[in-house]
Amino acid sequence: MKAAYFEETGPPEVIQYGDLPQPEPGEGQVLVKVGAAALNPIDTYLRNGANYWELPKPFVTGSDLAGTIESVGPGSKRLMVGQRVWGTNQGLVGRQGTFAEYAVVDEHWLYPTPDNVTDEVAAACALTGVTAHLGLGTGNANLKSGETIFVHGGSGGVGSMAVQMAKAMGATVLATAGSDAKAEICTELGADHVFNYKTDNVAEKVLQHCPAGVSVIWETIREPDFDFLVSIAAERCRMVLMAGRDARPAFPVGPFYVKECSLHGFVMFKASPQEMAVCGADISKWLGEGKLKPQIGKVFPLSEAAAAHQLQEDNTLRQAGTLAGKIVVKP
Repeated sequence: MKAAYFEETGPPEVIQYGDLPQPEPGEGQVLVKVGAAALNPIDTYLRNGANYWELPKPFVTGSDLAGTIESVGPGSKRLMVGQRVWGTNQGLVGRQGTFAEYAVVDEHWLYPTPDNVTDEVAAACALTGVTAHLGLGTGNANLKSGETIFVHGGSGGVGSMAVQMAKAMGATVLATAGSDAKAEICTELGADHVFNYKTDNVAEKVLQHCPAGVSVIWETIREPDFDFLVSIAAERCRMVLMAGRDARPAFPVGPFYVKECSLHGFVMFKASPQEMAVCGADISKWLGEGKLKPQIGKVFPLSEAAAAHQLQEDNTLRQAGTLAGKIVVKP
């Protein structure tokens, strides 16, 4: 089968496109013919040498996929040959990735794709959608209908999912974007109030709409400004962090605890199959109902996986501003 893989970590150029043996499903696994895969920042970190865990060699890059079940291994009871599915959490914790014509996946990481949803759309919602759902749900933000949420960076991969899910959950959504074009995307996704963080006084604007502050803050920025965040927080505001593994920002302890705020950090790939199944069920439902639509910024053929990595890295690490939404790769 054709695959995008690397033997040694390094810059995007280490990714090779070529033939690897087609994998066979084992106990509790299925073989998926990949229709589309999606790229995430963590894929670039692993390729660049982040030593979170040991990688198999050769290592197929990619965490997300959507496609059709080609065959099932022994003990697989939930899914059937010919069924369309989507999933994430591959290419992590030693598992092989999804940038290939075929991928073997434990069936508990896969969820049915609605008939009216394309593989490209399902793949683009995978890791970002599960991340947003986990962060908004019980144990983290615990967002309730009627509450207010501020999404800092509402047009990005996870931010756009958080905006749409918060609306589906009945919240009032305030979001920021770095350009007028990206602000328009946030509005189209359902945000009630959108601010350009490069030109607006965001704290002033937020408090004009929510004088008592916001109930939940979703922070996508790698180096958060906690003085700003606390200034727009309501009493007992829940703040969710999802980026900035190496960040060491200043933290206003006094104002934070006086408002009785709470801070929630989480890592998607540490969620159990049972926790992720709850996310998968809601995401499939919302996709089928048209309430969840990913922002797909660029589609690459699998043969150009290295270029896809380069574009993602330019925007994640160097803030190039040349990508709004997800990168999808098609075998």
